[in-house]
Amino acid sequence: MKILLGMSGGLDSTYAAHLLTEAGHEVTGALLVTSGCTDERAAVLSAAEAGVPLVTLDARERFDRSVVVPFVDEYLRARTPNPCVLCNPAVKFGLLCEYAEEHGFDRAATGHYAAIGEENGRFFVKKALDPAKDQGYVLWRLTQKQLSMLYFPLSGMKKTDVRTEARRLGYSAAEAKDSQEICFIPDNDHARFIEEYTGKKPKPGDFLDKNGKIVGKHRGIVHYTVGQRKGLGIALGEPVFVTRIDPEANTVTVAPAGNEFSAGMKISGMAFQKTVLAAGDTLSCLVKVRYAAPPVPAEVRMETADRASVVFSSPVRAVTPGQSAVFYDENGDLLFGGLIDGGENAE
Repeated sequence: MKILLGMSGGLDSTYAAHLLTEAGHEVTGALLVTSGCTDERAAVLSAAEAGVPLVTLDARERFDRSVVVPFVDEYLRARTPNPCVLCNPAVKFGLLCEYAEEHGFDRAATGHYAAIGEENGRFFVKKALDPAKDQGYVLWRLTQKQLSMLYFPLSGMKKTDVRTEARRLGYSAAEAKDSQEICFIPDNDHARFIEEYTGKKPKPGDFLDKNGKIVGKHRGIVHYTVGQRKGLGIALGEPVFVTRIDPEANTVTVAPAGNEFSAGMKISGMAFQKTVLAAGDTLSCLVKVRYAAPPVPAEVRMETADRASVVFSSPVRAVTPGQSAVFYDENGDLLFGGLIDGGENAE
């Protein structure tokens, strides 16, 4: 097959190029330049070492419009977005699949640890062999067309084995560190980035306890997220967690351990993969509310075509507005996902 492979210059995409060419495919690498932080030299070196041609696609305007702007807007609304979830359908896989289709490629591929399944005419993400590196959680917003075009050559490999083999082959990327969560903020200081991007300093406000009493001053709501314990800058005699952020009142509510758990949540902006639900439908399945969180049993009740209420089998910690809730069946197949609007208190 003729395959367009997204190549960042990192370990995973470099070794994916090796696997695809070894399998006899005609591979072309594609570097997506998304910001000034994109390491173009690493991608050029990796493509050369893997023996594949490389095309460069300028995605900066699309990335700013589809990722950076909503990322900043969400934080200003006291929500905590996952930039990869924003990027994948609109930029990374969106642009890869568009270019592949326009230039006669049979498939688009990346070095993600995931797999693609098909059942009853619907495509969906399946879990990878390596549970520690499975990346299906950030792929829930991919469209059916995108899923139908994708191939993940690392789905049956463990990251440790990929690194070992890359070292054996002498690839420079074998020693590369895993990519950062926020690729366009190298120091991971999102509050600083938002201040510089907007040109406005975050407005300080009040910390409140769960009864609404003022217990301190915060530095601006963009510095905080629901479930946060460290870095609050207040001493109340016991550990406290952020339980609520109110952008209108500019307040951050904190409470002692135990109050950060939720019995359920509301979600919206849903996208469906293996299973499509309609208003009024209910379903028992598994859900993850964070990338690294274990899946927990839950009951989903659809309120509209893209909004639902969810009840957990047992209370879940740090259900954070703006983060993704991703739902799976017992086999680990991705059913659907949505954006968390808020948790419901477990008390």
